[in-house]
Amino acid sequence: MAKLKTKFACTECGTESPKWLGKCPGCGQWNTMVEEKETVVKTQGMGSPLIQTKEKPRPIIHIESGQEKRIETTNQELNRVLGGGVVPGSLILVGGDPGIGKSTLLLQTSHALASKNLTVLYISGEESVRQTRLRADRLGALTDKLYVLCETNMEQINDAIESVQPDFLVIDSIQTVYDPNVQSAPGSVSQVRECTAHFMRVAKIKGIATVLVGHVTKEGAIAGPRMLEHMVDCVLYFEGERHHTYRLLRAVKNRFGSTNEIGIFEMGEEGLREVNNPSELFLSERPLGVSGSTVVAAMEGTRPVLVELQALVATTNFPSPRRMATGIDHNRMTLIVAVLEKRMGMFLQTQDAYLNVAGGIRLDEPAVDLAAAVSIASSFRDAPTRPYDVFFGEIGLTGEVRGVSRAEQRVREAQKLGFKRVIMPSKSLKGWTPPKGIEIIGVETVAQALSIAFA
Repeated sequence: MAKLKTKFACTECGTESPKWLGKCPGCGQWNTMVEEKETVVKTQGMGSPLIQTKEKPRPIIHIESGQEKRIETTNQELNRVLGGGVVPGSLILVGGDPGIGKSTLLLQTSHALASKNLTVLYISGEESVRQTRLRADRLGALTDKLYVLCETNMEQINDAIESVQPDFLVIDSIQTVYDPNVQSAPGSVSQVRECTAHFMRVAKIKGIATVLVGHVTKEGAIAGPRMLEHMVDCVLYFEGERHHTYRLLRAVKNRFGSTNEIGIFEMGEEGLREVNNPSELFLSERPLGVSGSTVVAAMEGTRPVLVELQALVATTNFPSPRRMATGIDHNRMTLIVAVLEKRMGMFLQTQDAYLNVAGGIRLDEPAVDLAAAVSIASSFRDAPTRPYDVFFGEIGLTGEVRGVSRAEQRVREAQKLGFKRVIMPSKSLKGWTPPKGIEIIGVETVAQALSIAFA
């Protein structure tokens, strides 16, 4: 007979414990251990596997190789993030803040695939079919190949999959789906784990490209056990400010492509619209002739992006000045301030320093160091740089400017947007021919870069 076993699981990280604990030993959060009941079935021997397979182990050299087939959507930004399109049989997890546009993106994608004569099944556990129809009317996503179902029971969802036989499946969201054989509430760690494992088996066996929508915690991570992200093939985060029109789709895990790509969208009345030139979007509100403002040529995956860096240095009356960075690593900013103090003689010990990446994008590569140093020096001296200068380069602790990758693509992006001069590491000038119509200056040290920038 089956018997019920009680355990306690953390709602943040999924750590399990036989008894209740006030503080989770896994993630350190308080009051996150909730009681769950699971059914334990006694079996003879070692038990039987969940999936029976007739395949036998083969030498890897005898396995057929080649590129996996992909289904391209009409959204080129989404194709870029996924690595070229949707792979049949893949399991994709999409997370993001409430109201950011996850359901809108997936409904538009479902319509695009259904327009290519593919069968799409959209299962919503949070909205009724009438609400989904209203959103489809607004987005213009109406086609007879798009099937919609409002259901949270796993058994009913299996029946719908068997009857429709879709090529593309959307579960919105995984936290609302429950398995009646698991004795715990929907959204619990056990339910999310079991339901995700079931959809993974369905995707792999039937070759259905499946997208799961996941809720996020207040810290921004996907809710549920951490193993949820290990089970899926691709993890996408939909980012952006709810009060702004642009959205960023970032891949943090992708077994079929790069994890450095981002897709940029703009939210409008008719849904999400892809942005083909993100540099122009990020520089559209840039002020000219203002101290503390510079432009950096950054790389997001294989795409060069020009972004404005803003710095503000102000005198403080407190003994310890503040160092605050938005869109860039705080520790990196502290390092740059220390280099300016030690190597350039700037007295920043009594100054608050604030650094902001305009547009809401986050820059993690070290190539933004030189632009950040010029922005801080410009605000400290209250001297603006030339409005059509672009900076990029990595800064070392001795004040040298180190070379970075993909310098040619950064320079060509700056030339395309009408910039006149690029200040970059001299080591990155080797191996390619600079384009005509733009002045390129190679520098060795931060002191040399600042003397050229403020000349």
